[in-house]
Amino acid sequence: MSFLKNVIQNKCPNCGKGKVFKTNGNPFLFQMPEMHPECSECGHKFVKEPGYFFGAMYVSYGLAVAEMVATFFISRLFVTSLVHSLLFIVAAAFLLCTINFRYSRLLWIYMFDSKAKVN
Repeated sequence: MSFLKNVIQNKCPNCGKGKVFKTNGNPFLFQMPEMHPECSECGHKFVKEPGYFFGAMYVSYGLAVAEMVATFFISRLFVTSLVHSLLFIVAAAFLLCTINFRYSRLLWIYMFDSKAKVN
């Protein structure tokens, strides 16, 4: 459970103390989250090589699809029109884009970082 707790709290996979992201981002201002190049506590580098986070796009896609399916079923409880459901799905995808960006990268780091401690 410490793996999931550290991912949610944006902690370094090596020491569990430093933060991975400087900012959370804001979809309304079109600002994506910004990463630290390395951990402020232990100096662990988060980006191993150019293109390291290309695979995180697949994780982000999976998160977005799960959110859209959940939004569809929740919206169908309150509205009867498919057009309105589609609007809710688009709004949810827009509002959650920065969260997906952060968590997909954090999950990617934790899945493929050889020093990550999974307990």
